[in-house]
Amino acid sequence: MPDEMSRRLILERGDGGARHFEDAVPDLSSPVIGILGTGDFSRSLARRLVASGYQVVVGSRTPTRFVALFPEEAEVTTQLEAANKADLIFVAVYPEHHSTLMDLKQTLAGKTLVDVSNSLSINHKGPSNAELLADYFPGSFVVKGFNTVSAWTLQMGARDGGRQVFLCSNSQTAKNLVKSICHRMGFVPVDMGLLSSSLEIENLPLYLFPSWRLPVLCMLILFIFFYLYNFVQDVLHPFITQHKGAFYKMPIEVVNVTLPSVALVMLALVYLPGLLAAVLQLWSGTKYNRFPNWLDRWLTSRKQLGLCSFLCAALHAVYSLCLPLRKSAQFINMAYKQKSMEDFSVDEEVWRKELYLSVGIMALGLLSLLAVTSLPSVAGTINWREFSFIQSTLGYCALFMATVHTLFYGWNHAFVLARYHFYMPPTFVLVLVLPFVVLLGRAALCLPCVARRLRKIRRGWERNRHIRFMLPAEDCCNGVEDVSNV
Repeated sequence: MPDEMSRRLILERGDGGARHFEDAVPDLSSPVIGILGTGDFSRSLARRLVASGYQVVVGSRTPTRFVALFPEEAEVTTQLEAANKADLIFVAVYPEHHSTLMDLKQTLAGKTLVDVSNSLSINHKGPSNAELLADYFPGSFVVKGFNTVSAWTLQMGARDGGRQVFLCSNSQTAKNLVKSICHRMGFVPVDMGLLSSSLEIENLPLYLFPSWRLPVLCMLILFIFFYLYNFVQDVLHPFITQHKGAFYKMPIEVVNVTLPSVALVMLALVYLPGLLAAVLQLWSGTKYNRFPNWLDRWLTSRKQLGLCSFLCAALHAVYSLCLPLRKSAQFINMAYKQKSMEDFSVDEEVWRKELYLSVGIMALGLLSLLAVTSLPSVAGTINWREFSFIQSTLGYCALFMATVHTLFYGWNHAFVLARYHFYMPPTFVLVLVLPFVVLLGRAALCLPCVARRLRKIRRGWERNRHIRFMLPAEDCCNGVEDVSNV
């Protein structure tokens, strides 16, 4: 079956200069589609419907004014005539103007009305625009849909936009009719149930990254904390104790030390909730207990946390390229010039720098792989086992490599008292706490006795049910307290 969205919508001119759509052949057996409204969405919708082979009639209060803006295959007429001719009508007018269509109440009775409107702000209380439209026209069958599809997507095709169209209605027949239109236009309808779900559908285009708020806020808080911490140690401390001005470090060097700190902590926060969930399942002996709300929200934010970590790591790489490389070159030259055993400390410093750079590059590579596979277009091409291997096994490898990168960077500075400015430990010491906790927790869950019990729980085994079945009959009569104490 050919893809309907592959049909071109670009207007072309023939020999006589007349405009036409390629493959736009009306299907006389299809229902006549009416559109009430002449805005951008109405024009794009008319073009898409014409290209899909539908007969389209557009209703306008001033048809002669807008006839040139629609394809020639679509008939532009009055609203009353369009309502009479159409079998299904798209109501593409602002919701505050729905009351102006009351003159068409008798004409629209028994017909399907598709409400494509959106609100100007998120509406939590209701009623929705679709429900108000149903109140205006109780004799019609109202379907909510196409409000999440932009005019650009309608005109250019679902290949350049989302393919999903959310639908809801109290009439299953009317909803099935709109579903068939969606399929023919190349979209994928998603049934959201009754018309009471229309409020949720109308709010969808108005949300501004709802799943990103917590991860971005966490990233900003960590960045501010580590930036101020590094500012005190690298800028403020030499200024107070040695009267050296190092404020020039603030734009690049302090930021470059802060970014990897945030990236590593954020990456540890990706895998910490999974460990906590495993501990709760081991503690309760079942997988059927609901996680606390804070943990449930944390688990659903892991993808965004990982992408924020990748952003900080990528920025760290860019900032590192902007820093002068004279220190590394200086150490390398000194290592080659000095040949005595007295220069072992210089050679050690060169090896330290080379190792932490190499491990850091590998950690960034693994983190890039995690970020790429989290994209829906890539995740859809691999099976669940492959996705789990990349996000879990390689994810822990990325966390381990990033931790080793930080260890090579810090080297033995954690044991040098002079590094504790204002009695504050070096930044990398604070950064390593959470990754060490996560890696040790993961290692503990990999122990055979723990892993075997966790695997049984996740396959449906329950400790209390197992104990109840294994106890003798006389012990089962002692009550629940005896079982819970086992």
